[in-house]
Amino acid sequence: MQLDSRSFRRRSRGFTLLEVLVAMVVLSIGLLGLSGMQTTSLRNNHSAFLRSQATVVTNDILDRMRANRDSAAAGDYDIAYAATPASSSCSGTGCSATDVARTNVIEWLSHVGRLPAGQGEINVVQVPVTVGGTTFNVDVAEIKVRWDDTRAGGLLEIVTRAQI
Repeated sequence: MQLDSRSFRRRSRGFTLLEVLVAMVVLSIGLLGLSGMQTTSLRNNHSAFLRSQATVVTNDILDRMRANRDSAAAGDYDIAYAATPASSSCSGTGCSATDVARTNVIEWLSHVGRLPAGQGEINVVQVPVTVGGTTFNVDVAEIKVRWDDTRAGGLLEIVTRAQI
């Protein structure tokens, strides 16, 4: 019986080394999959961060426009993509509504510029709305923010329409 035990040990000596090699291959494949999931998670997290920032700057300019409603309705906030806003001579308490609008647009574009290749556009239009047979003109702001999100597939744009 003792002879059989020795021959059994001799035959199974290399088997544990093969098990270790298979376990290492399985572990390596698992770690590669885990690193791929981590990379995808980071990419999606960064993309969500940029979308959140675009939403924040959009809401910021909407609040500024609502605070300066007459100037917004007059088109003082309107600006096209890649346009350079007129400079504001506003300094202190003697600012006109137009100067405040220019200052707001300049500050807003600086915030939009923090996005990768960020650009902004604002258009205010009057939309006729009929309620109970009476037609009213409502001022609607269309705010567009676009940026380059190469991790998520290229150029992205968020468009917000809101009554001011």
